[in-house]
Amino acid sequence: MSEPLRPAADWELASMIASFASRNQPIEIVGNRTKARVGRPMQTAATITTQSLRGIKLYEPTELVMSAQAGTPLAQIEAELAGNRQMLAFEPIDLGPATGGVAGVQSVGGVFAANLSGPRRVTAGAARDHLIGVKGVNGRSEVFKSGGRVMKNVTGYDIARGLAGSWGTLAVMTELTFKVLPWPESATTLVYAGLPDEFAIELLCAAMGTPYEVSGAAHLSAGLSRRLGHSSLAAAGAALTAVRVENFTQSVAYRKQRLADVLSAYGAPIELDYGETLAFWGELRQLRVLSDMPSCLWRISTSPRNGPKVVAAIRRHMTAEAYYDWSGGLVWLEVPASADAGASDIRRAVAVHGGHATLIRADPQVRSSVDVFQPQTPTLERLTRNLKAAFDPQGILNPGRMYAGV
Repeated sequence: MSEPLRPAADWELASMIASFASRNQPIEIVGNRTKARVGRPMQTAATITTQSLRGIKLYEPTELVMSAQAGTPLAQIEAELAGNRQMLAFEPIDLGPATGGVAGVQSVGGVFAANLSGPRRVTAGAARDHLIGVKGVNGRSEVFKSGGRVMKNVTGYDIARGLAGSWGTLAVMTELTFKVLPWPESATTLVYAGLPDEFAIELLCAAMGTPYEVSGAAHLSAGLSRRLGHSSLAAAGAALTAVRVENFTQSVAYRKQRLADVLSAYGAPIELDYGETLAFWGELRQLRVLSDMPSCLWRISTSPRNGPKVVAAIRRHMTAEAYYDWSGGLVWLEVPASADAGASDIRRAVAVHGGHATLIRADPQVRSSVDVFQPQTPTLERLTRNLKAAFDPQGILNPGRMYAGV
């Protein structure tokens, strides 16, 4: 395989894309390749990486806004924010460990291109909700800019949000402007052991319905909890249900107690202090409990109370380990490796109970033979093709990664 091309400026990237477009040759678009194993395998003439497009261009802590080039490592972004006790509120997850890579090397462009948000999404919103401006180059080799540095500057079509979650199939983002928020002064986590999935999700939904500003609501099956780095929790050998509260120190103490009172019917919780809370949720962000290769990994989005129903329906056909996030609205499901990664049974369960499923980890031959992303309705497919035609009429950017022929 030839070395990837590394443009260092928008004009250079546009020139490269124009050259391949003139020959109608497809291109693979990557950042630091932490998500390269997600999606349908592609046949491309070359690879273009944004690794040389790096650096923080703007950071105004008082205005809670930052701009960075797409290839800037997320670790650099978070370190800079931590110096001012600020953060990316949507708590981006890291697919590296779950897809056979390493943690901590993904780029900020990859974070928004995949729109994969972490546990705090239940209160802070998705990655796309924090993206307020973007520069990039589309498949026509046109350099474009959308949005601004403050929300009031975002007018017309919201291209930034449209590109979030497009996995590099519409354009190559070169610079992003996004909102940041203050880091909470204190945090604690209440962990309940041994609850069946249905009761666990009932607990999480009840916690989210309280006025105590729960910022994390997750449940791990027993098989996954044993993989935790927290020795005491792993040694419990039971399913674990976790509720996180963040705020000022005095407020956290009050809310923790009130929340424990509300949830007393589910038993006495294990309490994690601030340091343990950071470590626990940091581990979940990196999906380290889901790094059991060569099993297949699915990401299923559904309504919170339907999460256990979807998993139960799938478990009638295969063994499965589940990590429920977002109070049950997101399920990371680890299933045995097979010829179709369990796609037919999983998609049937999702069709019955509602939602959509994405295959995150499987061998290339499996990903080439099944729908990796949720099959689209005719209306949505028509919209997707129209967007592709508008941004990349020759279909040269990551062709077929999400859907065949797109």
